[in-house]
Amino acid sequence: MHRNFLRALACATALLAGTAHADSYPSKPVSMIVPYPAGGATDVVARAVAEKLTQSWGQSVIVENRAGAGTTIGASSVARAPGDGYTLFMTTSAHTISGHLYKKLNYDPVKDFAPITLITRVPLVLVVNPAVPAKTLQEFLAYLKQNGGSVNFASPGNGTAQHLSGELFKIATKSGITHVPYRGDAPAFTDLAGGQVQMMLATITSALPLIESGKLRALAVANGKRVQALRDVPTFAEAGMPGFEAATWFGLLAPASLPPAQAQRIYEDVSKIVATPAMQARLESLGGEVVNSTPQEFAAFMSREQEKWGQAVKASGAVAAQ
Repeated sequence: MHRNFLRALACATALLAGTAHADSYPSKPVSMIVPYPAGGATDVVARAVAEKLTQSWGQSVIVENRAGAGTTIGASSVARAPGDGYTLFMTTSAHTISGHLYKKLNYDPVKDFAPITLITRVPLVLVVNPAVPAKTLQEFLAYLKQNGGSVNFASPGNGTAQHLSGELFKIATKSGITHVPYRGDAPAFTDLAGGQVQMMLATITSALPLIESGKLRALAVANGKRVQALRDVPTFAEAGMPGFEAATWFGLLAPASLPPAQAQRIYEDVSKIVATPAMQARLESLGGEVVNSTPQEFAAFMSREQEKWGQAVKASGAVAAQ
């Protein structure tokens, strides 16, 4: 009886301490780790949220870019960090893909992280270098039949949704296209616009400026419906390739030891920002579909993503080197 009382008292004390910590949070600058270089889609979303959190909290939220190895370098640093709320992680669908691609990770993509909120979902768009002699998806498919073995597709890194979607596109088109991984969107787009690689399944968020400037040509959006940011670009289904849909997402995580009360507090503050008309308009203008989920909803979503991408990795045979 005495032992049970002490155990209950300890639990209550921990809960109260977590709640008090959440109430006083933050009392110093917060780091938001982005596992890609500056300038890419994840970085754009992270900086937009960090700017507003800085204003709301009265403490700096500093975006730190730790790129490489399909987001695993950034993820590893977050998994080892204290769960005190001062290290946050803005990541993508690559986080739930990495465990299937990399055989020796020093962290668990699910168990070592506390979900906070899924902010937005962004469909991918098939873009090509303007020198590619194809103005439509059907013309590009015909081009691949003749030249697929000499066509390279870029991605912002092994294990990203862009990489894996490219592998599935290769299977669907029975083409011999070759994957070329980069350390983020920015260097991938530099080589794509320069003609060193010919195509990419890119997030609309990051590809949009290059499409609008004419440096890249958009052929089809991998979504069930057209998106506002690219109203004139057909979906894959509309362009004659039904069933091909692909998207990445941007969500906020923290180390697994973050107290639930503090995770809820951070979610509520981020949710208020994402729910503002200005932020929703900004995300939609970048090709995003606003989600703004609770920590519990995000946890369930990540579980489904783990299963979906695991099946996709197996079907494609994609493997990432350590």
